[in-house]
Amino acid sequence: MGEAGAEPGPMEAAGAGSARGSRAGSRGGIRVLKRNMKRNGSRNCLNRRSRFGSRERDWLKEDVGRGCVYIYGADSATSTSSDLHLVLCKVDTLASEICDGEGRENLYLQLHGDLVRRLEPTEKPLQIVYEYLAGLGFEDLVRIQEEAANSDLSCMIRFYNEKPCQVEQLDRILLSGVYNVRKGKTQLHKWAERLVILCGTCLIVSSVKDCHTGKMHILPLVGGKVEEVKRRQHSLAFSSAGAQAQTYHVCFETLSEYQRWHRQASTVVSQRLSTVDLSCYSLEEVPEHLFYSQDITYLNLRHNFMRLDGSGGLDSLCRFSQLKGLNLSHNMLGELPLLLCEISTLTELNISCNGLHHLPSQMGNLFNLQTLCLDGNFLTSLPEELGNLQQLCSLGLSFNNFSEVPVVCEKLTALDKLAMAGNQLETLNLGVLNRMSHIRYVDLRLNHLRRLSVDSLEGNKSVTHMDLRDNQLTDLDLSFLGCLEQLHCERNQLRELTLSGFSLRALYANTNCLMTVNVYPVPSLLTCLEISRNQLLCIPDWACEAKKLEVLDMSYNLLTELPSSKLSKLDQLEELNLSGNKLKTIPTTIANCKQLHTLIAHSNEISIFPAILHLPRIQFVDLSCNELTEIMIPEVLPATLQELDLTGNTNLVLEHKTLDIFSHISTLKIDAKPSLTADSALSSTLWNHGLAEMAGQRNKLCVSALALGSFSDSVEAVYGMFDGDKNEELPRLLQCTMADVLLEEVQQSNMDSVFMSNTFLVSHRKLGMAGQKLGSSAVLCYIRHDATDLAGSFTLTLANVGTCQAILCRSGKPLPLSKVFSLEQCPEEARRVKAQKAIITEDNKVNGVTCCTRMLGCTYLHPWILPKPHVYSIPLTVEDEMLLLGNKALWEHLSYTEAVTAVRHLHDPLAAAKKVCTLAQSYGCQDNVGAMVVCLNIGEDSCTCEVHGLTLPGTGGVISTAKSATPSSSSGIASEFSSELSASEVSSEVGSTASDEHSGAGLDAGLVPRLERRCSLHPMPPSSIFQRQPSCATFSSNQSDNGLDSDDEQPVEGVMTNGSKVEVEVDIHCCQGKSLEPVPPGAEEGSPAAGSEDDSGGLFFRIWRQNSMNSNILLAGTKERCELQKSPSTCCLYGKKLSNGSIVPLEESLNLIEVATEVPKKKTGYFAAPTQLEPEDRFVVPPDLEEEVKEQIKQHHESGAEQEPSENAAMAPPDEFDTAL
Repeated sequence: MGEAGAEPGPMEAAGAGSARGSRAGSRGGIRVLKRNMKRNGSRNCLNRRSRFGSRERDWLKEDVGRGCVYIYGADSATSTSSDLHLVLCKVDTLASEICDGEGRENLYLQLHGDLVRRLEPTEKPLQIVYEYLAGLGFEDLVRIQEEAANSDLSCMIRFYNEKPCQVEQLDRILLSGVYNVRKGKTQLHKWAERLVILCGTCLIVSSVKDCHTGKMHILPLVGGKVEEVKRRQHSLAFSSAGAQAQTYHVCFETLSEYQRWHRQASTVVSQRLSTVDLSCYSLEEVPEHLFYSQDITYLNLRHNFMRLDGSGGLDSLCRFSQLKGLNLSHNMLGELPLLLCEISTLTELNISCNGLHHLPSQMGNLFNLQTLCLDGNFLTSLPEELGNLQQLCSLGLSFNNFSEVPVVCEKLTALDKLAMAGNQLETLNLGVLNRMSHIRYVDLRLNHLRRLSVDSLEGNKSVTHMDLRDNQLTDLDLSFLGCLEQLHCERNQLRELTLSGFSLRALYANTNCLMTVNVYPVPSLLTCLEISRNQLLCIPDWACEAKKLEVLDMSYNLLTELPSSKLSKLDQLEELNLSGNKLKTIPTTIANCKQLHTLIAHSNEISIFPAILHLPRIQFVDLSCNELTEIMIPEVLPATLQELDLTGNTNLVLEHKTLDIFSHISTLKIDAKPSLTADSALSSTLWNHGLAEMAGQRNKLCVSALALGSFSDSVEAVYGMFDGDKNEELPRLLQCTMADVLLEEVQQSNMDSVFMSNTFLVSHRKLGMAGQKLGSSAVLCYIRHDATDLAGSFTLTLANVGTCQAILCRSGKPLPLSKVFSLEQCPEEARRVKAQKAIITEDNKVNGVTCCTRMLGCTYLHPWILPKPHVYSIPLTVEDEMLLLGNKALWEHLSYTEAVTAVRHLHDPLAAAKKVCTLAQSYGCQDNVGAMVVCLNIGEDSCTCEVHGLTLPGTGGVISTAKSATPSSSSGIASEFSSELSASEVSSEVGSTASDEHSGAGLDAGLVPRLERRCSLHPMPPSSIFQRQPSCATFSSNQSDNGLDSDDEQPVEGVMTNGSKVEVEVDIHCCQGKSLEPVPPGAEEGSPAAGSEDDSGGLFFRIWRQNSMNSNILLAGTKERCELQKSPSTCCLYGKKLSNGSIVPLEESLNLIEVATEVPKKKTGYFAAPTQLEPEDRFVVPPDLEEEVKEQIKQHHESGAEQEPSENAAMAPPDEFDTAL
């Protein structure tokens, strides 16, 4: 069980080097610490404070090949405390050495609280632990050593000095004791003490007291009776079946013994067949008393560690004379015992998952064998002698290493199914099927099939069902299978499919690249056609001729129109799915489909409501996310209509009269009216989140979320989503513990791949006993500053296992960050699981439990299910709008693009989260669905650029200030006001404080062109693109005292008013015109570079900063040149860009600042603001600075008059200005 994981070489090498400096004793480097250590009762784990002392820790640190092994007593599984031995050893220490030190004969290993097996003397316990941890995903040897010393690991791997066995298991295997016994139904016989044993299907009573070897009386109980004796306390009467039934009365001493015997005996007598189930008992041999039950016909020994020799070993099973069924799966046999081939009465034999590489030829002696299961082994061929088994009708060869169909299958004429899923077939010669005329079912899913070859044109009239799912086929021609009724070929790479339609009843070809599907002749028996997620341009003509077609799924193809003649012939159609296409209308001939009860046509371009409300049986209609404008409603709606989904139709307006008509529908889904207050209010923080969780049609919610907007007492955040599928316990545990684990791991390592991976692995361990049988998918997002530059930009690090996913909306486009670990969507994981011989059932689940290949928990499915996550890091930029987390159910019904498009215009993250959940439910999601939307406001306040791409002007550019000002890292040094700045943008920037980080020498340094330090928020922009800079301005407007427009209901956040003067912190552009390149000194004075600019010029401002500590003062006026050409950003008629790149409709903005290009002639203000009428509406200059301001304004006018001729000749304003903000 410890073979999976890292290679033992490094461990052994480390162990070899640990001999130097060792303070170990005389027993081969072993030190034993014997302590009474208390455990946590809820987790059944040790107290971490009392593991070992500092001397032991120092000894471990000397070499990574050293470690400790916890050895428990036999009663540890049931008691709350036990005598625990802590053994310090090396990776090359043998189990026999530890047993000698413990004074025990054997050492036992238990994995995941399940089976217990005896270790071989040559096995190495510490190396088993190290390889187990390496198999989980730990890579660093020092960390593996630390984890091995952690007592919580005992919930996953544990050693015992005696074999533990619970009382319940012992009762089911064997009950025995000395009790008073009386034979017969009458009282003629006296009570006498006898040894009584209940084992298998019989009650065994000795003829002499305490005799185990003398004459034994056998009483078969199958079909008999066990009754309570009322005249004697704690007594039972056991009776056999048949006309000559015998009865034994047994009197027990205590009530507990009476109940144990009565419970077990009642189970035996209730059986119709003589069946003994000893599965999952960690047995090495069957109990000796079981051989007294000669009537046993079926023996289940699955999931044990059965040995070949011994009194109760596999070689002794031939003593059962009536045995017909034997299950030996999952016993790690390695080879099949030859004596089993002598049990001629066997009709059913299951030896799957035993690591078999070959079968003995003696298998041909089991002439009565009808069912043989060989799944999950390493077989590459079958012996020819199997051809003698002419009664064999079921042969399981799935998940082996066959590269071709075994020839012996042609001789097995009673065989009707060829089950070879999960093998290594690359080419299938269909001529083999012609030679096996007895085969009706062919299962070849999960192979490596690339092509099918045909030797002859002879048709096959035997195969009726074929399963070719999850292969690599590109073209498939099965037209020679004239009797084919059902075909599964999902998840291939098919471009063309050709079939025979004589007997075809069902076709499943979803998730391919199909452009053509040919079926000839017309399949008159076809009832189900599912060809979704392909590249079909139209519905095949032959499909519309299928008179009996009941289910048609053409979703997510390339359909643009639906001819009316095609639907008119499908009068038996019951379900129609046309979602995810480009249909504009659904023809009126759909009214001919009188049997139609379900129509799903969401995510199209339908503008006219289809004529479906006249159908008598219509029940469910989904027309969400279309372009409907109105609904034609009949006078009487069908009484069967239960659900109508019209969400996502932005142009649809339903009148009250229409809503009253729909009032009798149990479920009517329409869009709620948008709330301007909620949508227009942006958070001033860097990020804020909204969470929505819906249980669907289930009675419990198995989805949990983690949301910490302020993490680790710094500007960091952690968001997570956990989906337990059918359990709610693990998501709750992860919600409570994962953030603490992450905090600990971040302090130990700065590498994102290390601390995120270890966070998942440690959380997997901390699940304890709850994680042994239960599992959960998880996604965790960690936003922090870059480790190399703590004052710089933010980095998003994501890790996930299972089917929970997260996407990042960047510039309106979805950017997937996570990886789906499932058998269907991750081929490399499917290959790994197949290589480890897991059984993948037909519904694509590992051992029939889960479709995930990586999860937290489910430790009993190790090594097929692993907790190691996918880790991905990405720097956050100003273009990142939101982060969207969701569970499996959400992404099964929503595409990334649909989710982003549906909510990116919503500024309330809670409303956005609710909308995506509702949208998933409208698409048919009935399971638990959870979504978390994190709005990102990663703006310029987190920027670390030196001057934001600006070159500070010298004396020749603008007038120097009287006092040198320190530029702010978050404020614009030279800019013009944004031509598209709304009140919502203003409020979003409130609270971003300026930090004076640069010295005053920074102004002088700006005179010399040099390379700038750029952060990830501001990559070097191309020309003709505006770049935003947050800054501050004080301006006046004609607003009311509360800062509201006439249409506002609430004050704008961050707007401080005093009469008609309004002070806000606003965003301004840091450059002007088309050029963003730094302007060299003197460029403003009519240089050739300046003269080459557009002659139109523009409205610009000369502003500088006088006092950076107390106030922002305007010191320069404005000069009107000519109309400023409209930039690309001002040409948008439908929306405006926010700081995070999202679009806000113009009608939702408050328009406090007008577009500068639309009012170029206003002279009352230096910026594009409403005309000021009151004399008080002006910028206020403090009295103590009034004289200084007048002097500088005078100098400014004189300088402007001198420079006017050269500026008129150049007709090009400077691109950067010193900002007085």
